Amino acid sequence: MTANLTEEEFSKHQGTKFHTRLDARETDLDLKEVKRYPAATTEQGGMERFSVFFTGPRDPFLPQGSYQMSHESMGRFELFLVPVAGDEQGFRYEAVFNYFKDAGGITQPDRAASE
Repeated sequence: MTANLTEEEFSKHQGTKFHTRLDARETDLDLKEVKRYPAATTEQGGMERFSVFFTGPRDPFLPQGSYQMSHESMGRFELFLVPVAGDEQGFRYEAVFNYFKDAGGITQPDRAASE
């Protein structure tokens, strides 16, 4: 199954677990927030811009990079994750999406890109 990496699709799964691994260590990340970015008045129309925020444990810490993700409904896909915060409970990670929608729907990105 090919994942539909849109704001709408991620929003359906807020509060659920996504599975990934760092080397041989497996871990689950919780999808905590899906944040839409409004279009600027000077921006070309037809953009899909949003971030997804995950929380994960302190160990293993996931350094900035691309990770193979899996989700029971969304399937398998790759995301570029950036650690954006941490405390004694764990870490918060962000994946940023910024791409054009085509006239027939969505032009899917190959992977999320960090800003």
